[in-house]
Amino acid sequence: MRTTAARRRVRRTVTGAGVAVAVLAATVTGCDDGTPPAKPGERGAQAKPRWNPAPASVAAVGDSITRGFDACSVLADCPEVSWATGSDPAVNSLAARLLGGAEVAGRSWNYAVTGSRMADLPGQLAEAAQHKPGLVTVMVGSNDACRPTASSMTSVADFRAGFEQALKELRSVSPASQVYVSSVPDLQRLWEQGKDNPMVRQIWKLGICQSMLAEPLAADAGATARREKVRARVVEYNEALRQVCAADELCRYDGGAVFQYPFGADQLSHWDWFHPGRDGQARLAELAHRQVTAAQPPR
Repeated sequence: MRTTAARRRVRRTVTGAGVAVAVLAATVTGCDDGTPPAKPGERGAQAKPRWNPAPASVAAVGDSITRGFDACSVLADCPEVSWATGSDPAVNSLAARLLGGAEVAGRSWNYAVTGSRMADLPGQLAEAAQHKPGLVTVMVGSNDACRPTASSMTSVADFRAGFEQALKELRSVSPASQVYVSSVPDLQRLWEQGKDNPMVRQIWKLGICQSMLAEPLAADAGATARREKVRARVVEYNEALRQVCAADELCRYDGGAVFQYPFGADQLSHWDWFHPGRDGQARLAELAHRQVTAAQPPR
C-alpha cells in the first residue's frame, strides 16, 4: 500500500509539472504584443512596408521640366529652380520642404535630362539608385507625346514596358527607395494658354512640341483630331503610370494632380510659354509635397 500510494504521488507530481510547463509555454508564445492574431494562411507573412512621409534624401529623374529648362533664361537648364531638387527659395522645392534648405545640396541629386523620354528612364534610375535615396521623383512622358508628328508618339505598350523595366532595375539596387510619380501635364491646356498670342506662336514655330503646337490657330478637322489624339495619348500614359505604380508597394502616383492643374500664364516660362517658369515650378513642388506627406495616397 505504501508503494502504491508513493507511485500515485509521483504520477500526480509529474502530471502537475507537465501542466505547469504547458501553461508556461502557452503564456510565453501567446503573449499579447498588440498584434492581432494571424489569420489562417497568414502566419509567417511579412508586413507590408509603410510609406515614410519624411524621407532623408531625394533623387530626381525625368525630363526638361525637372531640369528647370527655360525657367531662368532661353534654351537653358536652370536646375536651381527645379520643383524636385532646386535650391531657389522662391520655388521651395520638394527637397527643400522635406529636408530643409541647408540640406538640399548634400542630400538630393538631379539626374533628369532635357529631352528625355521613357526609354531613358532606366538609365537615370540606375544612377539615382546608387545613392539609395529615401525618395525618387519621376516626371517623364511629355517628350513621348511631344514628337514631330502625332504618328511618331511613343506607343502606350512601349511606355508601360519602359516604366516597368525602370522600376524593376531600381528595386534590384535600392529596394527600399520610395517613388513619387508625377502625371504627365495636359499638353492641350498649354496650347490653349498660348495659341492666341502672336509672339508665342512665333516661338512655337521653332519646333516646340509640334504634335500638339503645330499650326496653333488651325481649326480644321485634321488639326483638331491631331490635338485630341495627343491629349488622349497623354491620358493613356498617365493610366499606365498609375497601374504600374500601383503594383509597387513603395510607389505613389499623384492621382492626376499635375495633369489636372490649371497652369496659366503666370506659371509658364515667358521664354517659350510651354515649360513651367519659377512660379510653375513652385506649384509643382507644392503639389508633390502634398502627395508625399499625405497619410494616404490620392484616390
